[in-house]
Amino acid sequence: MLKWKRSLTVLAMTALLGTMAACGGGGTKNNAEPTAEPAGNNTAATAAPSNEPVKLRIMWWGSQPRHEATLAALDLYTKNNPNVTFEPEYSGMDGYLDKLSTQAAANNAPDIVQLDPGWVPDWMSRKQLAELAPEVDVSKFDSKLLAGGQLDGKQYAVPLGSVAFGMVYDKAAMDKLGIANPANGWTWDDFFALAKESKSKLPNGQYFTLDYAGNYFMYSAYQYAKGKGQVITDDGHFNVDQAAYLEWTKKFEELRKEGLVPPADVNASDKENDPQMDLLAAGKVLFRYSFSNNLGTWDSIKPGAYALVTMPRAEEAGGWLKPSMYLSVSKNSKHAEEAKKFINWFVNDQEAGKILQTFRGLPANKEISTSLEASMSDLDKVGLELLRATEKDGQTWSAGAGGWTNFIDKDWVLVRDQLSFGKVTPEKAYEQLKEAAQSYEK
Repeated sequence: MLKWKRSLTVLAMTALLGTMAACGGGGTKNNAEPTAEPAGNNTAATAAPSNEPVKLRIMWWGSQPRHEATLAALDLYTKNNPNVTFEPEYSGMDGYLDKLSTQAAANNAPDIVQLDPGWVPDWMSRKQLAELAPEVDVSKFDSKLLAGGQLDGKQYAVPLGSVAFGMVYDKAAMDKLGIANPANGWTWDDFFALAKESKSKLPNGQYFTLDYAGNYFMYSAYQYAKGKGQVITDDGHFNVDQAAYLEWTKKFEELRKEGLVPPADVNASDKENDPQMDLLAAGKVLFRYSFSNNLGTWDSIKPGAYALVTMPRAEEAGGWLKPSMYLSVSKNSKHAEEAKKFINWFVNDQEAGKILQTFRGLPANKEISTSLEASMSDLDKVGLELLRATEKDGQTWSAGAGGWTNFIDKDWVLVRDQLSFGKVTPEKAYEQLKEAAQSYEK
């Protein structure tokens, strides 16, 4: 089970939820009403709204371009539905879940909330979300993307986009150093061999990749590739394959000894997408994991330097497609019907799709995604290429069972740090995880 929270750090849900996450960026919080007025008509087939004035609170995280596109979409909706205005709350990913969880605990959550796929099972099981049918039409969505937002046959969250899990690499640096570029379909054997081959070419202070020995997401990809299935099963059982885990952690132990991954303190300082703290952006490493829709963010840091490649494979594919994020209506919303009508427009309207583009991944609505492909930027087309290469035989992403948040947020992270700093052996790390998992078993 892959409980995704963001492309690097795993955030804990606090307060009442106490629970569970591709894809977020920077940006500053702004509670002002949107002012942009893009042209366009509301073409979605939604029920006619009432004439009563309604103000909908809506909360999301993301990069500045995502904020601007979303605000423009909100303004277009108000233009076509003058009785509906919005109170937007938006920010970067850091602190988002803590704030939203605190609001939900106080029965003061926004009417409409953007959720990471990894959080949705706990939000549904704790009855924090309203059922979306029949107001939200999901007939043009892939059933695999819809599944993560369903509980007991009911849809509580609608996917906004589809992204592929793969790797980003510093092509410019590798070309300069004379290190061969990887190709889609490469294997884990290729990955580790390329790391060893790069040793003589890497200057002092530059490393092949981050130390992923104890990284939950990267190990999940490795276990999948080895044909060993999910790390935690859908019915809530610990399923870390001992042989695969020891093989993985010992390979990174070798890379650590050979100086091909950063020292523990440097590795711990990494902050994804930060121009100064991100080790890839700073030129300290050549590889890190990423999502298919994130190349634009990397390119904004160092234009033309980066490229994407599929997650390495073995007996099976290592990468997968997953919903980028979901949109839901809070259970206690006083304007639930209007909120659902808005979501239906947000995900199904062609004009909205033109504004929102691929800032939340390739739109989950198949008609909208098809209409956007011809006008995609070169960067988006590279991301689409990774997505298409992954979907051929990629793993099936699962929202999985709820209740394992602390295991991933705390227990796994503790073991990760101990591995990186050489405080435990791979064998001991496995035993610690197995023992910690007992209290979460269903």
